[in-house]
Amino acid sequence: MADPAELADAARALADHLRFHQALGIRDLPLAGEPLAGPGSALQRLETSSAGCTRCKLSQGRTTIVFGSGSPEARLVIIGEGPGEEEDRQGKPFVGKAGQLLTKMLASVGITREEVYICNIVKCRPPGNRNPEPDEIAACAPYLAGQLAAIQPGVICALGTFAAQQLLRTREPISRLRGKLHKLGGAVVIPTFHPAYLLRNPGPEPRRQAYDDLKLMRREYDRVRGPASAGA
Repeated sequence: MADPAELADAARALADHLRFHQALGIRDLPLAGEPLAGPGSALQRLETSSAGCTRCKLSQGRTTIVFGSGSPEARLVIIGEGPGEEEDRQGKPFVGKAGQLLTKMLASVGITREEVYICNIVKCRPPGNRNPEPDEIAACAPYLAGQLAAIQPGVICALGTFAAQQLLRTREPISRLRGKLHKLGGAVVIPTFHPAYLLRNPGPEPRRQAYDDLKLMRREYDRVRGPASAGA
């Protein structure tokens, strides 16, 4: 007979899995049995299933799929818009100049890249770094929902207008979305400026606002990790 505690854990994992799919408006579950696996195993299976993906036209111009990187046990997930040129070359998210700034932004509130998970709305580079189109977002959406369901983060940081709008299913600008907590499935979403925007606009006000958002993110991160982890 199955252990009741294990069944309860599996039921909670399945509920979280479905909650993130529902929050993102997805009816398509890409991997049978994935919700019952551990986060590392679930992410590996999902990444393997994405290999050679041709679900949208972005596959025609990519060098590699930029699936995501970081800790499967992360309580904080960072989500950007899409890979750039350097990310497409290396197959890792946020490794160019914007990624270097992101590392410094996280460090400013005492967080390392190794303890979070970083990914993008779409997994292939849009030509010329243009915004992803609706059909491309829809094609990648099950992968993103699968990542969130596998990790079950308590906090999500949405980098930039586009990521925030897609996650929250709104057309509100980042100026109205930032500085507030938003719900997505079982997590809170904290939108802030994309590092690329801050590189283009190096004035003190955008940097101050971004730092305020990061402090809010740190507060929520400490809350979901609990007192013992927050004091580590």
